[in-house]
Amino acid sequence: MHMPMIGMQPIAESSREEGVPMTNQDSGMSVREDLKKIRCAVVFCLLSVLFLTLSTAYLLTGNLGAQEPGPAQVADESMTTFLKQQTPPAYIESSAEKPRAHLTVKKQDLSLPVGKHYPVLQWEHERGLAFTKHNMNYTNESLVIPKAGDYYIYSQVTFRGSTSNNNKPGSVTQIIITKVTDSYPEPTPLLTATKTLCDMGSNWFQPIYLGAVLPMEEGDRLMVNVSGIQWVDYTKEEKTFFGAFLL
Repeated sequence: MHMPMIGMQPIAESSREEGVPMTNQDSGMSVREDLKKIRCAVVFCLLSVLFLTLSTAYLLTGNLGAQEPGPAQVADESMTTFLKQQTPPAYIESSAEKPRAHLTVKKQDLSLPVGKHYPVLQWEHERGLAFTKHNMNYTNESLVIPKAGDYYIYSQVTFRGSTSNNNKPGSVTQIIITKVTDSYPEPTPLLTATKTLCDMGSNWFQPIYLGAVLPMEEGDRLMVNVSGIQWVDYTKEEKTFFGAFLL
């Protein structure tokens, strides 16, 4: 009877030893399952945060793109602004429509001085390089201003001759641009230029140029007076000329 009891005791102990590992294994599996769930939850949260971040960035980028023009748009707008600035308003008169004239020399009728004034040069106003446009007229040896404003007025007179014993120029030659108005018919000097010719060689020529911006009134008349009119070179129209144009 004693021997079976001894044999049963190892069996019972063996059962207890086999039961412990089973309990630890179940517990480990439960822990692993929990860790998997936690990891899944963490990954899901991270993915959600990433998705929200990307969505927010996309929306912000879209708004900025709509508000801030790109380089091409900026270039187009800059060009449009530049063209608008360069285009004159409708009320600004085009330079092609402003009064202007350019007169060239012709052979002179050697007229005598009028009072204390030098002889007046006569001009060609239709042929060659000469013209009058947009109501600017040349009449009675005068250039008539059709519209009040600031005008650039200019003239060049070239003197030419030889210093033979019987043909000497005066020591001083002058050209004067004068103005005559209806209210004051006496010629008023506007521009004057002077050259000394006494030291020239046997065959000589001397151009004298003057020009300036001056205010003019409608109806003002401009003339060019010269001393020594017999020395004026009328052989080429680019040597002696007279003109004005509205700025």
